[in-house]
Amino acid sequence: MAFYRSSLLLRRTISSRRTAAVYTSYGSLLNDSPNYSDFKRCHSSLESDSKGTTTSAAGYHINNESSYMRGAVFWDKNKSLTFEDFHMPRPKANEILIKTKACGVCHSDLHVIKGELPFASPCVVGHEITGEVVEHGPLTDSRNIARFPIGSQVVGAFIMPCGNCFFCSKGQDDLCEPFFEYNRAKGTLYDGETRLFLRGSGKPVYMYSMGGLAEFCVVPANALTILPKTLPYTESAILGCAVFTAYGAMTHAAQVHVGDAVAVIGIGGVGSSCLQIARASGASKIIAVDVQDEKLQNAKTFGATHAINARKEDAVAKIKEITGGKGVDIAVEALGRTQTFSQCFKSVRDGGKAVMIGLTLSGAIGEVDINHLVRRQIKVIGSYGARARQDLPKLVELAETGIFNLENAVSRKYKFEEAEEAYKQLDQGSIMGRAVVEIM
Repeated sequence: MAFYRSSLLLRRTISSRRTAAVYTSYGSLLNDSPNYSDFKRCHSSLESDSKGTTTSAAGYHINNESSYMRGAVFWDKNKSLTFEDFHMPRPKANEILIKTKACGVCHSDLHVIKGELPFASPCVVGHEITGEVVEHGPLTDSRNIARFPIGSQVVGAFIMPCGNCFFCSKGQDDLCEPFFEYNRAKGTLYDGETRLFLRGSGKPVYMYSMGGLAEFCVVPANALTILPKTLPYTESAILGCAVFTAYGAMTHAAQVHVGDAVAVIGIGGVGSSCLQIARASGASKIIAVDVQDEKLQNAKTFGATHAINARKEDAVAKIKEITGGKGVDIAVEALGRTQTFSQCFKSVRDGGKAVMIGLTLSGAIGEVDINHLVRRQIKVIGSYGARARQDLPKLVELAETGIFNLENAVSRKYKFEEAEEAYKQLDQGSIMGRAVVEIM
């Protein structure tokens, strides 16, 4: 009964249209938020006029009267990250300056660091963050100021929707055109400019999403939601990518239903999140596929009913055996390799869905049997993430109610100065779930 209760709760969360109510329910939390103690205004406090225009102070002073911050910079492929001093980043209209508390360690960053995904450099990586609101950009809409008061706790999504483009206007934040045109293609925000400049030279440094591996970051308001005080900063950081990506795949792309048989290939931070959402959605068989026994053992704590070590047995054949020869209703590829792409496609039943979410080497090609695809109506679906404005508040609710277990999902924590080591261990495959860098 508890199993189906969690499924019912998840579906209520998915089907709800209560974004405004969610913000309202957090009102008491916001009213209790402490003032940001590390900062004081140089000249005056923020003021908002009747049009929502915010007059920003000229600058900030941090404890020792400096107005700078540190960030972890990627310079070139396979070179170590270095910690550099930056001028304090300044938000523009409908952007918010965040004091970063925690940032997740993701394979997407690792792909950039290894040169597998082309990206503007030098840049600050890190794209799943929690933090505290410090400043609203000038001319920020009064509604965003009301939603995110100074001192409030927030979590940010890695897909940062503009809110105005063709896709955002249809509610498809995950396809936001300026996000891909500017941030992913150029490392900037949507005016074509970065918010990061080195202290010594003043040279620009680009932003992978918000550039979360820094003491402060600038985030468009549309990519944020309030984080209640009942949830911890560190573990909650993964809501912005690992859980966010899994939710988009399982809810929007796969549309998991009660009784579905689901296979997840690649049990890292995103894959293990897919397992939890499949369980909460009421999937009957949840098959975890990986090449590490420890990851497969952990997968059972996330809801896996079966585990397959693809290094020891034929994953596709075993999936067919578990499902009575048919294959699964939904297979999810969460690793980003041509071999696992093929396994995912071959594992689904006739009429089933193969959902691809793992990024890989730029230009890599996945092959499918065209006749099988056509005759047996196999659906191959790409999924990059969820939709920040509608989904991120739901993910917070899932975590707050315990339907999604954040504590089990985060397996390792690092200090800010250990960010380089975190990515090395991720590359070695020694991180079982998700790792988080604490920047507080």
